[in-house]
Amino acid sequence: MMIYLVEDESAIAEPLIASLKHLGYELEWFQRANEALGRLLSNPVDLLIVDVNLLDGEEAGFALVEEVRAAELSMPILMLTARDAVEDRILGLDVGSDDYLAKPFDLNEFLARVRALLRRVSQVKQNQLKRGELELDFVSNEVRWQDSPVRLTPREYALLEIFARNPERVFSAEELVDRVWGEVENSNVVRTYVHYLRQKIHADVVEKVSGGYRLGV
Repeated sequence: MMIYLVEDESAIAEPLIASLKHLGYELEWFQRANEALGRLLSNPVDLLIVDVNLLDGEEAGFALVEEVRAAELSMPILMLTARDAVEDRILGLDVGSDDYLAKPFDLNEFLARVRALLRRVSQVKQNQLKRGELELDFVSNEVRWQDSPVRLTPREYALLEIFARNPERVFSAEELVDRVWGEVENSNVVRTYVHYLRQKIHADVVEKVSGGYRLGV
């Protein structure tokens, strides 16, 4: 899990960094909102932690969160601030943060909130796959290639989902027939449907290898 911390006070940032790294998280630290935004636009992360007042100016954290959401980046955001008035907490949530923690705060509470937000990320990732230009949503059964939707029949989707959920595994034609079609006369149907997937998505989406087929991207 990758976390970006945007905090201009080293006395606050350093113990947070040490604790998060001790728990095994990867982390980058920024003191300015504009530096963090530039990195986020090219490298979205699993969690963004933002102070409200930064070297860029007062309320720069609020502006950063607004820009992140305007760019349609969906990672959870935890705001940290000494401004604990109700209207400030409301503003932090309204601009797009998911949680708001007022300073001074207990380190254990901070870490608990981080874990809670990252659990949401893990649950979403279990329901989605992104591999190269291919994206699948296992809840909505939506498929996208190069950000464009792909319409598949139920059998085509079922076949693709097997490969997507087991991207390194090779499946024999017979096993695929059993999983997708049940009893049919022969396994040529797999070759036909692999052809359909290649036509609708990309020629390399499914790979023919020794022993059967696997995800090719």
